Amino acid sequence: MGVCPFHPNPHKSKAGLITTFFLKRRSWLDGLYERSYKMKVGQVKMPGFDLLVVNDPKEVKKIMVDNVKEFPKSELLHELLKPLLGVSIFTTNGDVWKAQRELLRPSFELTRISKVFDLMSEAASDMMDRFRKIPSGEIVEVDEHMTFVTADVIFRTIMSQKLDEKKGKEILNAFTTFQEETVKTAIRKFFCVPEWLSKILGENKRIEAGKVIKSTLAEIIKPRYDAYENDTHQDILSSLLHTTHADTNERFSFDEILDQVSMLFLAGHETTASSLTWTLYCLSLDKNAQQKAHDEIISICKDGRFSIANIKDMKYLTNVFKEALRLYPPVGFFARQAKKEMKIRDKTLQKGQGVVVAPWLIHRHDEYWDAPHEFRPERHEKPILKEKYLPFGLGERICIGQGFAMQEAIIILANILREFSLDLQENFTPDVVGRLTVRSANGMMIKMTKRAGI
Repeated sequence: MGVCPFHPNPHKSKAGLITTFFLKRRSWLDGLYERSYKMKVGQVKMPGFDLLVVNDPKEVKKIMVDNVKEFPKSELLHELLKPLLGVSIFTTNGDVWKAQRELLRPSFELTRISKVFDLMSEAASDMMDRFRKIPSGEIVEVDEHMTFVTADVIFRTIMSQKLDEKKGKEILNAFTTFQEETVKTAIRKFFCVPEWLSKILGENKRIEAGKVIKSTLAEIIKPRYDAYENDTHQDILSSLLHTTHADTNERFSFDEILDQVSMLFLAGHETTASSLTWTLYCLSLDKNAQQKAHDEIISICKDGRFSIANIKDMKYLTNVFKEALRLYPPVGFFARQAKKEMKIRDKTLQKGQGVVVAPWLIHRHDEYWDAPHEFRPERHEKPILKEKYLPFGLGERICIGQGFAMQEAIIILANILREFSLDLQENFTPDVVGRLTVRSANGMMIKMTKRAGI
């Protein structure tokens, strides 16, 4: 038996259009109903958008692996994210995506280099210094700490800069605004709200938030872009500056690099921060799992800095993280679009119609998982069908930074669990919301107690 972390109770039946409009403006999770968790394929109809939600693993494989070219990324998703991500690998399709992926690939080979590992470890070490200054037994809002440390990791590994507190707050506040307003903008588009009214209701906030983030990144990138021939850094930005296209021998333009770095910042810090916060939450509820993870860490490395070999040896802690990813996948849905008419089970998918593959629903489907809402790290001791467990996506578009994120997460968790025991604040319940990522809208309040003898 595992513990059962909180998840939003779905509505008994499907809400009407007006109710859906107000529910989903805050979080798409608020619009789910009981059948959402049991169906294989469902249809969602709104005035300006009609989509299929696909939970059947066989159909998921068709969409994301076998017939991936027939299901490109959603044009609406690209439109929504463009103020921040521009024309980046996250939303592009076809030959543009292939070329971008190939140009980015060498950068992520850096994740196997000790230099990047060391930069991650330094960010984790600074995080621990911040935690040690907090009195033992204090209630800590860990979500903001996880958001800051993962953003710091990205700044160090991509641009060889520490993230200072003031700049960090500006960027992270802007990103929170961007997330909130993107969901609202999407719902307004689904319900055909006129563009002039959408601007009055907050559309400009989303665009301005994207500008704040990109201008901060541009300040760091531009001097190095202009002097790239003399750039001696060993970071991901340096790799991007020197990478050239195999066919044209051309390098990324400044705007292209800015778009890709913005994408790496979004995907690299936000998703990992979400996953780390939910992992700490699950461990604060499951004392046995927490103790088992702690014992493993101590047996591998009782003190001093963790090595790459240490991190790879932490099998149980890795399974803990994987199980938190199952319960709270950072990206709760993947949006695609049909290039032609086709059948999905008993439904006819029209050309141009939206398709959603939702890890949030697939990971909690009771036909695919025993006690799906329970936290059970042991599930991951045996191989799991890829179409049933896809926190990083699936197929050729699987997250390019998966190895980077796993390495970073285990470093951060190992540092925290070695020194602190975790207890959820009494009577605290996270407010689970689905926006661009799955987060807790009211943070995560955990009592952190210094372990004896450490």
